[in-house]
Amino acid sequence: MTSTSTTAAPPEAPAAPAPGRPGAILALVLVGYFMVILDNSIVITGLPHIRAELGLGAGGTAWVQDAYLLTFGGLLLLGARAGDLLGRRRTFVLGLVLFALASVAVGLAPTGAWLIAARAVQGLGAAVLAPATLALLTATFPEGPERVRATAAYGAVAGIGASVGLVAGGLLADLLTWRAGFLINLPVGAVMLVAGLRLLPQTPRTPGRFDVPGALLATAGPAALVYGFVEAGDAGWASPVTIAFLTLGVLLLGALVATERRAAQPVLPLGLFADRERVGAYVARGLFIGAMMSFFLFTSQYLQDERGWSALAAGVAYFPMTVVNFAVALAVPRLRRRVSGPALLVAGLVLAVVGLGWLGLVQDSTSYLAGIALPMVLIGAGQGLAFGPLTASGIARVTPDRAGAASGVVNSVHQLGGALGTSLVLAVSATYPGAMLVGAALLAGALVAALGLVLPGSRQGRA
Repeated sequence: MTSTSTTAAPPEAPAAPAPGRPGAILALVLVGYFMVILDNSIVITGLPHIRAELGLGAGGTAWVQDAYLLTFGGLLLLGARAGDLLGRRRTFVLGLVLFALASVAVGLAPTGAWLIAARAVQGLGAAVLAPATLALLTATFPEGPERVRATAAYGAVAGIGASVGLVAGGLLADLLTWRAGFLINLPVGAVMLVAGLRLLPQTPRTPGRFDVPGALLATAGPAALVYGFVEAGDAGWASPVTIAFLTLGVLLLGALVATERRAAQPVLPLGLFADRERVGAYVARGLFIGAMMSFFLFTSQYLQDERGWSALAAGVAYFPMTVVNFAVALAVPRLRRRVSGPALLVAGLVLAVVGLGWLGLVQDSTSYLAGIALPMVLIGAGQGLAFGPLTASGIARVTPDRAGAASGVVNSVHQLGGALGTSLVLAVSATYPGAMLVGAALLAGALVAALGLVLPGSRQGRA
């Protein structure tokens, strides 16, 4: 099938399990992905300490997170293509080494400019590492119950890693230093490197070339949109700069589609979007993670800036969500025996919409238990139910030769959705309750995508 095909992708041929120990390979994959997701959020509760220590302004503080998300999300497709061309094991090792070394540079940053640059390089390492993890999972576990359990665990890591990062970030910032959360990646990465070289099978190189123009457009388009949203929050939607960057972002994304239609070996095979279930999963994931990242970022700032909590207390405040998220995610494989993944996704999104809507009613006089902790329980349950099915639907019926590209799209949507979502929420609302209501609206959009695309697409795929 060419990249311009409009027919549904053929069912994936059963992949032979990778040699070695699947359980050990899965553990290695999950730890690698956990590191990547953890560093999305571990910085959030420590941002006030970072801002004070390095003298960052509001714009610089925002770029500490955005530099990571944009290079991570924008270059993921190129990283996924590298896995197809160079082999999964090689790209896993390359991404791991780059990510660990950049983490050390973040932890030792003497200035804000150094920190932002190192975060961008760290995002590049994550862009190589993350798609390699999902591609290794796809190659190791064939379609069936084993892959259901593996993708459920992978999806759980996506949700739990973000939650744990918030708690760990606050704990380290208050008790030690915010730098510790990044420096720990060096010894962990060294252990993983040794394990990866021993456990992971070497996959052959595939003849081909890199689609550099496609990768650059995939990075520049979302970056322009994020800048436009940030400018809208500062100068308004009618600002010429806002309009110029939003227009530029749309044009760059249009150029991306045109480029990929003509590319002999596109970094983004458009045939991946011929499957209704996968398209719905991409849309729902982007909206979902945009709402979740907004929830994490703005809740941490609200608790510290408005209620005067410490970074540690703000991190611990997420415990109700983290515990419930973990418990529900572990139950997903058992639930899948009786309920389809898309049905669990819909249930999770409903719970998350209610939880964020509830947070939108909070007032400064509202108690933590009634106004924050209980909504977090619903959000944690929703996240635990949703992430595994979102991951499974995002790689449903993918042929082995497109496993890397499909995993790149899943992870790219995850990161770019976070950057675009938080900047959009910030542009639309200046208050915490308003931000939570905007987040609930994003989740409602994800629910519509699940009902209109993922559910019927899954039924068609089974048929």
